Amino acid sequence: MNSSVIEVLLIPFLGTTAGAAMVFFLKDTISPRLQKIFLGFAAGVMVAASFWSLLAPAIEQSEGLGRLAFIPAAAGFLVGMLFLLVLDVVTPHMHMDMQEEGPQETGLKKTTKLLLAVTLHNIPEGMAVGVVLAGWIYGVENISGAGALVLAIGIAVQNFPEGAIVSMPLLAEGMTKWKTFVAGVLSGIVEPIAGIITIAAAGLVVPILPYFLSFAAGAMMYVVVEELIPEMSEGSHSNVAVITFAVGFTIMMILDVALG
Repeated sequence: MNSSVIEVLLIPFLGTTAGAAMVFFLKDTISPRLQKIFLGFAAGVMVAASFWSLLAPAIEQSEGLGRLAFIPAAAGFLVGMLFLLVLDVVTPHMHMDMQEEGPQETGLKKTTKLLLAVTLHNIPEGMAVGVVLAGWIYGVENISGAGALVLAIGIAVQNFPEGAIVSMPLLAEGMTKWKTFVAGVLSGIVEPIAGIITIAAAGLVVPILPYFLSFAAGAMMYVVVEELIPEMSEGSHSNVAVITFAVGFTIMMILDVALG
């Protein structure tokens, strides 16, 4: 695995790290309005990336199936959703609204459960970058190194506000700013790891790469539908979240179509 591949895999991680570093500059809480702005933007980027960077290439690569070209994209997407659903059920974690999910009688601290929730979010993002890189490495048609770079940058952009949002509940639970920053950085390290594992797995089964692409899309969409959209829509300022969703989606679409 050459250095350029590693560099692209690290870009989303750097976005998470930069977001976690905002704990040193923000107050102990983020205003509800700003949180909605961040959540809407992140959701928009992830939805656009799921379609333009993952599902569309999966369908294009399956054109040889004729009218059945939808099968790899549909099957992979549903399995990706199911994969995240299972992780969500079996992993004890806590969302940013302090709602606990997964097994309850674990004895884990609230801060640990918050970090597990962030880690769950980062897994599909790392997989998404990894599978596009795998397509480029193995010369799959309609997938380019520029496309992988654009996807990595888009995820890094949405990781920045996500990292900042997560820092605040950790502070509220009594962690120091330095510990909060380190925890945020560690939660993001799963992204390049997931990317490396995905590249290795995709290399063994290149003919079914469309399934891997759509699998990553399904996993990302699960995060959007299960958490980001509900949190951006509830309470006040939801209209602001809708606007930033549109902005995030449009920016990611432009990047992918123009540069990818």
